Amino acid sequence: MSEVTRSLLQRWGASFRRGADFDSWGQLVEAIDEYQILARHLQKEAQAQHNNSEFTEEQKKTIGKIATCLELRSAALQSTQSQEEFKLEDLKKLEPILKNILTYNKEFPFDVQPVPLRRILAPGEEENLEFEEDEEEGGAGAGSPDSFPARVPGTLLPRLPSEPGMTLLTIRIEKIGLKDAGQCIDPYITVIFSLDLNGIDLTPVQDTPVASRKEDTYVHFNVDIELQKHVEKLTKGAAIFFEFKHYKPKKRFTSTKCFAFMEMDEIKPGPIVIELYKKPTDFKRKKLQLLTKKPLYLHLHQTLHKE
Repeated sequence: MSEVTRSLLQRWGASFRRGADFDSWGQLVEAIDEYQILARHLQKEAQAQHNNSEFTEEQKKTIGKIATCLELRSAALQSTQSQEEFKLEDLKKLEPILKNILTYNKEFPFDVQPVPLRRILAPGEEENLEFEEDEEEGGAGAGSPDSFPARVPGTLLPRLPSEPGMTLLTIRIEKIGLKDAGQCIDPYITVIFSLDLNGIDLTPVQDTPVASRKEDTYVHFNVDIELQKHVEKLTKGAAIFFEFKHYKPKKRFTSTKCFAFMEMDEIKPGPIVIELYKKPTDFKRKKLQLLTKKPLYLHLHQTLHKE
């Protein structure tokens, strides 16, 4: 085992134990955060195509299954149902498997799939970095129905507990304006909170459910996003990024079409519209290119909560 792989397994193990500890202590928001962050790292490794990986294809499959179990536990903690579908004691059975992944050769204890059928790109990642201008003018999907099926639940997190003198922010994503709105298949928005100017992700990523409907040049969401940090604790240069994603059936993966961002001086109660930029997402905000010259924007509404 190389030093790189040993260090990687140690980090995974530490993250797993943190999440399980939070879970057992009843700190559900922190547990969900830790589970989702670790699941994202495991999924990335499970889907990696690089040749210098020490993991075999079978081991990658097991890593992907562990990621799925982390997501199932995270979903169970967010569920309003009284009976949890995936219990903490079930999840704890996976810690020795993850620790000994290089030598594990038994049947996986749960009947789960290692990765989703559709490839979901990580925040800021883009498989095809070329600007696909032909997409903007027309293409497959123009005849799709006006309402989208609600089959993607999203990964939205609950509001943090209130603290005296501290402010929490709720952002309602109302709609996004796109000239080819009717051609977007299974569109949703990934929200990446509190990236500083170095591009460091300071809070968990959240995905909205698939859009509720489309109308003319708009894709409607009408969902609330809870900032997972008190406004007073945001770092200098922080921003909130919104990546609009949609499924490409010909390429069989979900792609980022455009992005928008909101900086800290724009946090104020009430409606706001922000401009859309061409992919790939520029977290450092240095090489921004507007998506279109037309008056099409991301429409948001902000609510501040203070004790």
